[in-house]
Amino acid sequence: MEEEDEHGSIEGLLTWASQIGISDAPTTTDQPRNSLALGSSLCVSHFPHTGGRGLGAVRDLKMGELILRVPKSALMTSDSVMQDTKLSDALNRHPSLCSTQILNACLLYEIGKGKASRWHPYLMHLPKSYDILAMFGEFEKTALQVDEAIWVTEIAVQKTKSEWKQARALMEDLKFKPQLLTFKAWVWASATISSRTLHIPWDSAGCLCPVGDLFNYDAPGKEPSDIEDLGNLLSNTSIHDGSLSNEDNTTIADVEQLDSEYQRLTDGGFEEDANAYCFYARANYKKGDQVLLCYGTYTNLELLEHYGFILQENPNDKVFIPLEPAVYSSTSWSRESLYIHYNGKPSFALLAALRLWATPQIKRRSVAHLVYSGSKISADNEIFVMKWLSNTCHGVLKNLPTSIEDDTLLLSSMDNSQDFCTFVEVTKLLSFRDEVDTFLEAHNMKDKCSDSNVVLSGKTRKTMDKWKLAIQWRINYKKVLHDCISYCSLILDSLIK
Repeated sequence: MEEEDEHGSIEGLLTWASQIGISDAPTTTDQPRNSLALGSSLCVSHFPHTGGRGLGAVRDLKMGELILRVPKSALMTSDSVMQDTKLSDALNRHPSLCSTQILNACLLYEIGKGKASRWHPYLMHLPKSYDILAMFGEFEKTALQVDEAIWVTEIAVQKTKSEWKQARALMEDLKFKPQLLTFKAWVWASATISSRTLHIPWDSAGCLCPVGDLFNYDAPGKEPSDIEDLGNLLSNTSIHDGSLSNEDNTTIADVEQLDSEYQRLTDGGFEEDANAYCFYARANYKKGDQVLLCYGTYTNLELLEHYGFILQENPNDKVFIPLEPAVYSSTSWSRESLYIHYNGKPSFALLAALRLWATPQIKRRSVAHLVYSGSKISADNEIFVMKWLSNTCHGVLKNLPTSIEDDTLLLSSMDNSQDFCTFVEVTKLLSFRDEVDTFLEAHNMKDKCSDSNVVLSGKTRKTMDKWKLAIQWRINYKKVLHDCISYCSLILDSLIK
């Protein structure tokens, strides 16, 4: 029944979309006004292992081909909503709000209109809940385990609450319904804006794009920000492992110039000539393939913060480890560049900084040219750096509450248990039980878990979904550290014979 309702909702959305000019028809043909918006190039499908509901190809698509047009009149922007004079006048009385707060308020204002809103079919199709960090409670936040992730979550929650408090006067001025004045409503709108808006040149808050926001995410390839990638990019060959040799003439200036000119992959944008948001195939797709959209370059923590999901294989993921203060002062590289890649390799900047730090200060100037060309200073220097890096990763892993094996068992219990009671029984056999007990206590379920007829509330199910995301994130984090230890071991084995 739920699937039928969802199917009907999608059909209604697409019928409405076609009526307002949204089309996936090739530019050489005109789509009949009474047909659905999709069907010539795309269709709404379910991809259970790669993002859930998304857009699939109904025919073979060529890279660069125009596959969807959404006219400007269909976009929900602050400007388009503010054509309502009541809203416009109220916003003029509250000039201190930022562009994102304004779009948040505009979204809730249209929700409050119900069927009177011109975007009603689209608004009814929006998700009822999200999993972005601003919606994480205390339990889910703690489940992330890593200080950086916990701090980012706290900041996200605080920022959202602060923006809500600042916007309350506007919403009260507009006489919002009580349920739309709540923080729950505001954080939902904020999550919608964070996870679904697309860039437009005239408003930094972006726009909500009906149908266009059904594309699931495809990560861009690894950005060529490291010297070891530069030669490969310029010669148009694939990236390979290994550092530059002494014969490489690449300079730091070359890398900085490359970084400034490097363009992230984009698959669409607002085009003035077409007066529409236009989407293009980012690859060649066969009929039935999921058609994806690149939102930009994000780590898994950033994806979780802004979109509410992570990628199991994210070429742009990074892990930052604690460094001695002297490491930062030994080099001009920014702190943001001192990280471990998703595959466990230290970034060029981190390796350079550690090599310089491990060199007596009096000798650093004489070896700087080697460091900045990507070369080893000496075998002893490299051995010290690899041992220090490996020990630091070991220390980080040791200080976390659970191991990667623990997390994998817990996640497997979540995925494979037939029901909640089975999950609770299975986890009783695990050596680490504190986290499960904390969850049960937080939801007053410790005395109910033996009841085979227990039914989880919607709130509890949502918490479990976020808990699962937190476990998945910390597993990936720990994998990077494990892979870095393995990388260091390989280098040490080659140096110590």
